[in-house]
Amino acid sequence: MQVLELFRDAAATVPAYALFLRERGVDPSSVTDPAQIPLMTKQDYHQRFDLPQRCRGGRLDAAATVAVSSGSSGRPTVWPRTVADEAPVTARFAQVFRDGFRAGERSTLAVVCFALGNWVGGMYTVAACRQLPVTVAAPGNDIEEILRVVGELGGHFEQTVLLGYPPFVKNVIDAGMARGVDWASLRIKLVLAGEVFSEQWRDLVAARAGIDDPETGVASLYGTADAGVLGNETPLSVRVRRFLSRRPEVAAELFGESRLPTLVQYDPAARLFETAPDGTLVFTADGTVPLVRYHIADDGGVLPKADLIAVCRAHGFDPGDGPDLPFVYVFGRSLFTVSYFGANVYPENVTVGLERPDISAWSTGRFVLSTIEDDDRDRHLSVVVELAPGAEGTPERERMAAESIRAELLRLNSEFAHYVPAGNRTPRVELRPADDPEFFPRGVKHRYTRR
Repeated sequence: MQVLELFRDAAATVPAYALFLRERGVDPSSVTDPAQIPLMTKQDYHQRFDLPQRCRGGRLDAAATVAVSSGSSGRPTVWPRTVADEAPVTARFAQVFRDGFRAGERSTLAVVCFALGNWVGGMYTVAACRQLPVTVAAPGNDIEEILRVVGELGGHFEQTVLLGYPPFVKNVIDAGMARGVDWASLRIKLVLAGEVFSEQWRDLVAARAGIDDPETGVASLYGTADAGVLGNETPLSVRVRRFLSRRPEVAAELFGESRLPTLVQYDPAARLFETAPDGTLVFTADGTVPLVRYHIADDGGVLPKADLIAVCRAHGFDPGDGPDLPFVYVFGRSLFTVSYFGANVYPENVTVGLERPDISAWSTGRFVLSTIEDDDRDRHLSVVVELAPGAEGTPERERMAAESIRAELLRLNSEFAHYVPAGNRTPRVELRPADDPEFFPRGVKHRYTRR
């Protein structure tokens, strides 16, 4: 992608971007290096300027469709797109279905298990998959309907692909097992998005779904409502990640942390990544709303293919062949959110749940939000709440807090309400004493999220 070319085009045709640059004293004609282009963020650009002004020509009616993502206040951010904007996303799905699943050689049923509606996951995935040599069914995130569709149609195809958020897809597989569904006979494949999962999780779910080869049968996408799919796992990236999961010291050398990120490959001709000085991601992508050096702020980084392969070989592992594309790694969504069933859960939503008088009377309002995994590899939303000095933690108070948080998440966060199954919406609340050294140490700036 030619960043300078897109920059100049956006500066000339997008009213909001022209004003954005003027406010920062940037003369487009004087910019000769992409590093001179200011970073844009959702806060200082998308939330400041009217939606039509962020479109080329100041015209929203050129868009064919819109997707929405809900923010911390519940106010949606709208992302308009044309059919042409979908082409880079379709290419990423095509790579997964072609290289991993060999969909062009096998009759394939693609079952879209993302929430349907204006949210980016469901209908956007349907639109992309309709361009592939597959048959698409879209039951959405309704387990009963998914199992009905799979039962009616799966046997007529050589393979069935389930597309959805990792914990929800696992719920589908577990529910099917409980009802005697023979997943192995359906030759299941999985396309996942929205969550970082472990290689142990991949192995467990693959085994339950009867997937013989997790390296080619399970693929994760790195996507965002802002620009659709940005990158995708390939058999090469999965082999590398599985090696790194067995060698945490090598992973720490590469990523600077002991935790294992999602590792995908991306096409720099369509989405160009760079790493900001603070170790978060910036990308550039064309579209109805052009994103020029857009600071998405996900923790992660970029690795050239040759560099990553060289590190693997230096430690005695040859990952084999794969697409000649660079890698991007991402630890999760932005710093102050937790991703749960693909929904962004914001601390601000939880705060409201703890502000009820019958709860604030015995709590400080501080908490730590995270997701945890149980022995069966199911994920749960966890909220550790700080008790007021001298207050007692009881099961009844934990229940009150959990129910209040759930109610506010459903009220304020449309993604949570539509993505998270009813049985998974109540968080696991743990009450800790004031100034608990593990979660609420004195003299340290409090962080409301933990991964």
